[in-house]
Amino acid sequence: MARAAAAKPLVEPIPAARRRMSLGRRVLHWALPVYTALAVAYLLLPIAVMIIFGFNNPAGRFNFTWQGFTLANYASVFNLPALNTALTNSLIVATISTIVATALGTLIALALTRYQFRGRGPVNLLVFIPIATPEVVLGASLLAMFLAVGMARDIGTITIAHILFNISFVVVTVRARIAGYDRMLEEAAMDLGANEWTTFRKVTFPLIFPGVLAAALLAFALSIDDFVVTLFTAGQTTTFPLWVYGVSRFGVPAEVNVMGTIIFAIALVFILGYIVIQRRSAGSQATLPASIRAPEAER
Repeated sequence: MARAAAAKPLVEPIPAARRRMSLGRRVLHWALPVYTALAVAYLLLPIAVMIIFGFNNPAGRFNFTWQGFTLANYASVFNLPALNTALTNSLIVATISTIVATALGTLIALALTRYQFRGRGPVNLLVFIPIATPEVVLGASLLAMFLAVGMARDIGTITIAHILFNISFVVVTVRARIAGYDRMLEEAAMDLGANEWTTFRKVTFPLIFPGVLAAALLAFALSIDDFVVTLFTAGQTTTFPLWVYGVSRFGVPAEVNVMGTIIFAIALVFILGYIVIQRRSAGSQATLPASIRAPEAER
């Protein structure tokens, strides 16, 4: 018996079925991260190409093949008057439409989330129509409306069109934020004597501000990037996407890649700032209810 016990191995071999199961679990464990990394690389590949070709030194008008490294494109990015005018128009339209759409969309989201009124169901449906409608149909409809009322197409009609489709995205984004915060904070503020305006200014708005900021960033990005709706409503006005489309038929200068890189860098800074604000808001929202409930626990 002693020899049999001594001959018995200290570590029993793992059965083949268990080895196959552990291998399958490892594959499943790494499948999602690998898939996510490939998806992100696929999304970022065009942006990487844009940034790289911003340093290209093309011999002709077409910036499609790599011919040498240069920094001259960044020095001359603002030396094209047509590009500067188009970018200025895009920034004006995007800024105005973002401010107006964010203000109106936030109020609509608050009304749809917190109040019951006649026609609330149809309004909920109508909000999603600009999102679900193809842009070419929306642009043609806006063109027909502007022509019917005799309105000249210029930067004003572009701004009106961008406000129209941006409101829907703002409403959807802000509603998701409003549905996720604790309304006990508002009730606690009113119990302490704050009126509705003070409660909104000091409690409600700070809590939904990350959602409002995200909606504003989304609206700005959609506005400055829009081509189809702008094409129908621009008239003789040229925006940055329309200018890029126009010059692409004769050759895209490297300054376009530089301008795209600058816009991407600015958007990235704003996104990182939004992430920081959202984390701070989440931390404060997690601690405030505990402080409010503390007096009740003492009682």
